[in-house]
Amino acid sequence: MTTTTQPATDSTTTTSTAAPLTAADRCDRCGAQAYVRATLPGGTDLLFCGHHGNAHRPSLLVAGASISDETDKLLVARESGFGG
Repeated sequence: MTTTTQPATDSTTTTSTAAPLTAADRCDRCGAQAYVRATLPGGTDLLFCGHHGNAHRPSLLVAGASISDETDKLLVARESGFGG
């Protein structure tokens, strides 16, 4: 009998092969612009704003979801003076 062990990872964020999120992508919880995509093991994508992505991240990870986090776009917008 052969046993294969895969290395454990600490990362909660994965690289997604899906297209980057755009301003047209909306949070499934509140309708704000989505910056987090959670892909469930069955292939279903859930989209979240930064707030709801952070709030639901622990449960999504327990459910085996892959998380693509693009909240760094918020920092770029803030540093460039966009939105305020």
